Parts: sequence; structure tokens; C-alpha cells
Amino acid sequence: MSLYKEILLDHYKNPRHRGTVANCLFNVEQANPLCGDVVNVSGRVVDEILVEVAFVGKGCVISQATASMLLEKHAGGLVVDILACTPQDVLHLVQMELGPNRIKCALLALMALQAGVKKC
Repeated sequence: MSLYKEILLDHYKNPRHRGTVANCLFNVEQANPLCGDVVNVSGRVVDEILVEVAFVGKGCVISQATASMLLEKHAGGLVVDILACTPQDVLHLVQMELGPNRIKCALLALMALQAGVKKC
């Protein structure tokens, strides 16, 4: 098994930042209606820094592992960097070719996270 698949499976089986943030400033859900995958991201921003973030969701390896990987990357990071993150950046984390439906799954966490930090 290639390294990128091992990393995805590790994040799927042992997700980082799984759960909900108490006293969150944002709580945003994104879903892929084509397959039923759901990612809900909650977090707190203080002084333009994402000080706490977590997710809950259900779905395929791609949607759940990408949520874990993305939140691991941006926890403690600057809001400006989160807003500058592109779909291509997320697909770079996945390191594999995805069809149109799987791309939507991979981007659920990014869409939720960016919508959330915009509220703060």
C-alpha cells in the first residue's frame, strides 16, 4: 500500500480533532447530497487565530480523513491562511486522483472551516 493511502487510512481510523468545541464561535455543516457524506466543523477564533477546532461527521474515507488532515494542519493557525487555502491545497493533502464526486467529499471540511472562520 502506498504511503498516501496509509496516511489517509490512519486519519480515518484515528481522526485528529474529532469531537465538538465547547463554547464554539462557529459551527458549520457541509454535506455531499450525492453520497450522503457530512462534515460539521466547530471552532473558536481569538485575535485572528484558530485556537480550537474539531469536527464530527459520517461518510467515506476521503471526507473524514481529509477533515482530520485539514484541521490538523490549520489548528492554531491564522484565519488569513485558512481563507487563502484553496481546493488544490486540500487535494495536495490527499495525494491521489479523485473523480468529481470524491472531490466534493474532500472539500467538505474546507468549505465548513472557511465559512466558520468568516463568521468570527
